[in-house]
Amino acid sequence: MVRTLPTQLQKSKIFQWILTFLTKEDTTKINRELPFAALLFTLLAASGVTIYESWKKLCDIHLLPTFQKEAKEIVRQVEVLGYDPLTVMYKRAQKTKSKNYREFLFGYISSVRSGGNVVNFLKSKLRSIFDVQSAAAIRSVERLGTLVEAYAVMLIVTLCSYILFIVFATTSVFEPTGTSGAPGLSTPVLSILIFFVTPLVSVIFMAIAHKERKSNLIGVKQPYYAAILPLIGVSSFIAAITSMPQLQYLTSPQIFPLVVTTCLLAISIPPAVIDIKIARMNSDAENAMPSFLRDVTESRKIGLSPEKSIVHATKRMGYGRFSNVLKLIRSQMEWGISIRKIFANVTRKIQTWPVLVNFLILTETIKIGGGSATALEILTEYSEKQKDVEVNKKSLLRPYVILAFIWSVLIALTTTMVTMTVHALTQISVPGTATMPLGIMQDQINLFSIGIILQCWLSGFFVGKVNDGTFAAGFKYSAMLVLTAHISLVLSQTLLGDLYSLVS
Repeated sequence: MVRTLPTQLQKSKIFQWILTFLTKEDTTKINRELPFAALLFTLLAASGVTIYESWKKLCDIHLLPTFQKEAKEIVRQVEVLGYDPLTVMYKRAQKTKSKNYREFLFGYISSVRSGGNVVNFLKSKLRSIFDVQSAAAIRSVERLGTLVEAYAVMLIVTLCSYILFIVFATTSVFEPTGTSGAPGLSTPVLSILIFFVTPLVSVIFMAIAHKERKSNLIGVKQPYYAAILPLIGVSSFIAAITSMPQLQYLTSPQIFPLVVTTCLLAISIPPAVIDIKIARMNSDAENAMPSFLRDVTESRKIGLSPEKSIVHATKRMGYGRFSNVLKLIRSQMEWGISIRKIFANVTRKIQTWPVLVNFLILTETIKIGGGSATALEILTEYSEKQKDVEVNKKSLLRPYVILAFIWSVLIALTTTMVTMTVHALTQISVPGTATMPLGIMQDQINLFSIGIILQCWLSGFFVGKVNDGTFAAGFKYSAMLVLTAHISLVLSQTLLGDLYSLVS
């Protein structure tokens, strides 16, 4: 009994931690979708739609999966169990863990029961939700900045470990190992550090960044598919040069780092090209969407029908790659295709979540209430504010990309400098040091170079997730960081090699 009680208590704590973790994730999803759900409620209320009909409309919106599930539960309790919609909303407000969602439901219920102006309440609440979202975005950037700084500290610790191994391998600091046996004994430990421990730590940081930074792109799989064939080809090539004697010369210290760099570039460049095309299209869509909605709203104010307002807005120039999507919309509307079908076609061209949700809300507003100027004005104002938040967030995250290139250069230069300096010092008769053969130094530089290049490649995915929100964006950063690290290694080895040869 004495032994089972702590075990049960420990299991209970673990269960509570898991439950808290899952609840936090669900709360994060609710808070992310809440502005769009509140915007939809506001637009439908401004068009004269009741609260219950608004919930039923949410049941068909797949772009808001958390609120779709919430709407289905509310509709089920109303239609199956016979509860009043406001009573069900009150129960859901008591049950939810999201403070913002709870306050939204309580305020909505109070406004309806008191007979107040629901539209004015929703407008005020939407403004408050936007302010909370802006503050949350800034806090998110601060947390990401702290994460990047922690990652930089990890790289500094890794660099210090490299330097310690260099010193221990070339001097008789550890008397039991012996000077001649030290390099051989330390190489397996060093290999574990370079090729297992450091990449594992990078993967952990990537997982944390994935938890903290959410991407606006949905369903982006093309870059990952594009990396499969190059990865198979590179794996086959590495297996060939390590097993075939005819290709053993490619594993020499002078050539193998270049081979590794070329292989990593071959893996990264094809998916990077695809990701850049996708990112440019969706970035133009995010930048152009507020202007497009503003044109639709102003056209609606002068008396044009919603359909003609959209056609008029699509004729505007200066939307970049998004203009091709607008031309498709205009041609389909002129041919009399339904607006629901047009939205389905847009989802095949655009993959950014905020733009798709704004398009969806626009189409729902037009279908339900005719797209009044008041409702469209609310949609436009929120879209413009949302764009400002995203632009501010990207500008705050951009300096961390520069930091990645700085640490890549510093790691390459410092490691090479220490290795070659220690080699030069061991050529001098100093007590406590042993002569370091040139072959051992070249093998160590080869090992460190491969580890640095691999670490920079992994760092690219971390930077891509932090800056752009997707690991697919990491392919382009990985290619640039690998190239930067290799150039730094070659330049440092060439310049320092010439310097030490002149000194000798």
